[in-house]
Amino acid sequence: MSTPTPLPFGSAADLGFCPRRLRHLVDVLQDEVGKGRLPGAVALVARHGQILLFETVGQQDPAQGWPMAQDAIFRIYSMTKPVVSVAVMMLVEQGKLLLSDPVAKHVPEFADAKVAGHLNGHTVLHRPRRAPTVHDLLRHTAGLTYEILGTEPIQRQYAQARLAARSRTNREFAQTLAALPLMFEPGSVWEYSRATDLAGALVEAVSGQALGDFLQQHILGPLGMRDTAFTVPEDQHHRIAQPFEKDPDGGLVMPLIDPRENPVLQAGGAGLMSTAADYARFLQCLLGGGMLDGQRLLSPSTVRTMTADHLGSIGVNRTGRSGELLAPGYGFGLGFAVRLEEGLAASAGSKGLYYWGGIAGTTFFVDPVKEFFALMMIQAPNQRDYYRPLFRNLVYAALTD
Repeated sequence: MSTPTPLPFGSAADLGFCPRRLRHLVDVLQDEVGKGRLPGAVALVARHGQILLFETVGQQDPAQGWPMAQDAIFRIYSMTKPVVSVAVMMLVEQGKLLLSDPVAKHVPEFADAKVAGHLNGHTVLHRPRRAPTVHDLLRHTAGLTYEILGTEPIQRQYAQARLAARSRTNREFAQTLAALPLMFEPGSVWEYSRATDLAGALVEAVSGQALGDFLQQHILGPLGMRDTAFTVPEDQHHRIAQPFEKDPDGGLVMPLIDPRENPVLQAGGAGLMSTAADYARFLQCLLGGGMLDGQRLLSPSTVRTMTADHLGSIGVNRTGRSGELLAPGYGFGLGFAVRLEEGLAASAGSKGLYYWGGIAGTTFFVDPVKEFFALMMIQAPNQRDYYRPLFRNLVYAALTD
């Protein structure tokens, strides 16, 4: 079994957290396991570069009865997006692209992009008022959408095009997506979308490398994230965390990707597998201003740019399910949701906190004001909207300063 490569460990009390309340956090998660709603979890909290909580509860594979391990490998789905967003910004720092570049400069198929409009009850296509840019991709304002967010005509076209298929290359994915209409005018609205999948194809086009190779060479390798990849090697299959076979709340079972497969599509928006220890190193790099253990990925100013709000007056599409993903009190940066005020939002957090999660339940948040981060790895897709705020509130309840 691979040994986790975590950050150094420190004393919770010395780092400003109440050990008794942290124990309560673990007990609450264990109670959820006992209720049969949560198969298992890995929880990790770190401050000032030191881990103060790294605990497991429940089972890694409920069908097999295997206990959860610290080095369990999880489908992190959309927690891939921040990693790929960092890759894009590394190319920006290298002078190989600009955030203001039209997407079509690097993915030529988007030169003919059209926006879907409506006239007399019919869908009509027209040229966008301006071209979608790299900036739009990272902040989800490119006019794209997700087929899972609704049943609008464009979303149905996404589903019919099987954009989630893992048997096509990133270039083929980009070509398929470019042939579909934009749902919104670029820059007009925040709509969670397949934009970061397209950003993965853009990384390939600009770098000349497969996305997985670029990530390994420039991010995963330098940070020591040795268990993070688009597939899990055969000799590590026993470490894969699994959900319940049946939804504990009686809902429809969400089909999850198989980490044992080696897909053709290296999806920049949702394809990576990772561990708590690996992702903690990525988050510590961000919290450290783009550097970890002497390895600099980004400048501090670039990290600050990424984790600032980039929406301003651009509104969120509240008519679809995107509005559920970006709650009042939050804006969006370049790969992350960003907290705008200490108030407004329904969970604890400092102004400037940034976060995201994956559809199977994994979640993280970084508080640069209080200088700590926390992440929770679970595979409970239908329960994720409950466990994410629960975890965050319990972490903040243990903070003593």
